[in-house]
Amino acid sequence: MQTVRESLRRVAQEARELYLNDSVPYLDQPPTALELQRSWLCPNKPFIVRNAISHWPAVSKWTASYLREMVGKQMVSVAVTPNGYADAVHEGRFVMPEERRMPFADFLDIIERKRTASGVFYVQKQCSNLTEEFPQLLPDIDPHILWMSEALGKVPDAVNFWLGESAAVTSLHKDHYENMYCVVSGEKHFILLPPTDRPFIPYEFFQPATYKVNEDGSFDVIDLQNAEKVPWIPLDPLNPDFGLYPEYSHARPLYCTVRAGEMLYLPSLWFHHVQQSHGCIAVNFWYDMEYDIKYNYFQFLDSITKAMNTV
Repeated sequence: MQTVRESLRRVAQEARELYLNDSVPYLDQPPTALELQRSWLCPNKPFIVRNAISHWPAVSKWTASYLREMVGKQMVSVAVTPNGYADAVHEGRFVMPEERRMPFADFLDIIERKRTASGVFYVQKQCSNLTEEFPQLLPDIDPHILWMSEALGKVPDAVNFWLGESAAVTSLHKDHYENMYCVVSGEKHFILLPPTDRPFIPYEFFQPATYKVNEDGSFDVIDLQNAEKVPWIPLDPLNPDFGLYPEYSHARPLYCTVRAGEMLYLPSLWFHHVQQSHGCIAVNFWYDMEYDIKYNYFQFLDSITKAMNTV
């Protein structure tokens, strides 16, 4: 067993040395579709493009007053949690936020501290919430990332709108998408881990539950009945417990900050954790990943890790 663990550590170390940088590279201009395929998509490497979306009208127009005028009366989905962690492990459960429908203007009042409310509020619903809940804002952005769409031969599967408080945090997880993360205002702070670090990242199964806000502002955790347990990462990369998860000490996370006008390409199969500045606005484009040799490699590595952890 120890030999297998040592082998996995060596593989991860060699993989990092062969193809990864010590930091996320910055590009001064977007790559062509061919450059994207050769240098980033095929090697599965992240990068940040400076001034990638500076031409979007949204960068100058999406102030609180503009959003209030354009979308204020619209009913939108808002995630509400006591601690800012939506879709995260809390006290032995995988807890999802209370999803509240409210006028967008009321949400802005909370974000701008014009009214008080219990909990942390975050517009973070996925499944293309920008096109579904904020169609008035679509003329202010590009409908897709041209060079990514050209390289992949398809348009995004979803376009999402994110706006929240600095306390709103996205816990460590992995998506099956090629993710183009565009920051319109403020900044996002990312912790990224490559798929080769999978042996060092703990996965456990948890009872799914949701938060429920009571009239006095307190929160209850309500179990979802007759629901299958959810595999999730219980580790907090901001404060990792090496006593519980000693293997994580072998992981080598990358840290980066994406600022207004910049775009992060977050490859499929990478793990990521996200913090943000207060009132940060972001749009991300999800392109469905290809289930190619990279995916097969990851599944193989995942299976070995699971088998090793059950012995």
